[in-house]
Amino acid sequence: MTSKPGPGPLIVGIGGTTRRESSSERTLAKTLEAAERLGARTRLFGGSVLTKIPIYDPTTADSSPELQELLEGVRQADGVIIATPGYHGSVSGVVKNALDALDGLRGDVRPYFDGRAVGCIVTADGWQAAGTTLSSLRTIIHALRGWPTPLGVALNPSANPLFDAEGELCNPRDAQMLAMLAGQVVEFARMKQALAEHATHLPRPI
Repeated sequence: MTSKPGPGPLIVGIGGTTRRESSSERTLAKTLEAAERLGARTRLFGGSVLTKIPIYDPTTADSSPELQELLEGVRQADGVIIATPGYHGSVSGVVKNALDALDGLRGDVRPYFDGRAVGCIVTADGWQAAGTTLSSLRTIIHALRGWPTPLGVALNPSANPLFDAEGELCNPRDAQMLAMLAGQVVEFARMKQALAEHATHLPRPI
C-alpha cells in the first residue's frame, strides 16, 4: 500500500495481481498520478496487499491487517479506481476477493462504494476478454452501490506494449484515456464535497 498526501479529495486505487509490477497495477499507479496532478490525494492498494486478504467467507469474520487497511481506506475514500486483469473473460480472483471482502463495510453509514464514483480499468490479452471483463466489473460496482464513471478503460498489452523501458506509457492515447478517467473520478468527488459543504449552510427547517 502506498499513500500520497495532499489537500484534495482522497482517491483510493485497488488493483494488481500476484505478480510484482503487473500491467494492471502499473496502469493503476499511472492513473492515480493523473489524479494527483488534479490536486487529489491518493492511496494505492496493490497486489502485495490484496494477496494477503483472506478468502471471503460470509459465514466467518476472518480478517488480516491488510483487510483492515483496505476497509479503512475505502471508508475514507471520496472516489475509487479499480484495475483488474481480464482472466478468461472476467475479473481476476485476487481483485474479486478484495471486492467481496468489502462486505465488512455493509453496516457503515456509507456502505461499500455508496455515493462515490468508481473508475474501471481492465488489462487483458485480447479485446474480447477486455470487453467482457470491463462489463463485469461495472456490474459489480453497481452491486456495491458505486457510480461507475462514464468512461471505462480497456487495454490490450498483447496488441501493443503498454510501458517503455523508463516505465512510461508508450501510447499517448492510453495516457490520455487514463487521465480522463482520473478526471471524472476527481470531478465527481469534488462535486459531492461542494454539495455537502453547501448543505451545511442551508437554513434548517423550523
